[in-house]
Parts: sequence; structure tokens; C-alpha cells
Amino acid sequence: MSEIKKSVFDARPQDLSDEFFELIAGNDEVKIERIISRGHTSPETGWYDQAQHEWVIVLQGEGEITFADGRIIKLGVGEHINIPAHCKHKVSWTKPDEETVWLAVFYS
Repeated sequence: MSEIKKSVFDARPQDLSDEFFELIAGNDEVKIERIISRGHTSPETGWYDQAQHEWVIVLQGEGEITFADGRIIKLGVGEHINIPAHCKHKVSWTKPDEETVWLAVFYS
């Protein structure tokens, strides 16, 4: 177990030509991930269809999540959503001129 103090706002990649994903902690039951977007979206084709539930919060910036049923949820700083397992979704928008920092928790 690592007891080194870190911040989700530190060690940001200089090149954000691709969305950045970083595993912060996890085990077989839970995975905690930091995601940094800057104008990134999910691929046009396909949906995230995960076997685990996903709880996600925006720590900085803004983003929109679109669901296969047509719902669009916009999230700003401090706002979070719980996405049930196998609920098809994708990131449809993030701020192009500012980093959006997400914290995602995947759990069974």
C-alpha cells in the first residue's frame, strides 16, 4: 500500500492530444481512475458498456455524458453521477479550452 501524499491536480501530462487515463488505486472489486480531457469525446461509434458500476465526479472543468436512450447529463465542478453497470454511455463534450479533471470509481 502506498502512503505517499499526492494531488489529483499534480503531474498533468504536457501533451493532451489524447485523453489521459491514470489508475490511482484499485483491486479486484474497485478501481479509482483520474481522467483528464480537453475537448475530448468518446469515439463516434460505440458506447461504454461496462461490467461494473461507475461513479464519476468532475473536479475541474465541465463535461457531458450522453446515454444510449438519448439523455444528456451535463456535469460541472463538484457534480457527480452514478452509472449502473451495462448502462450504455459516452462522453459527448468536454471544454475545449480548459482541462476537465474527472475522478471515476468503478465498482461491483
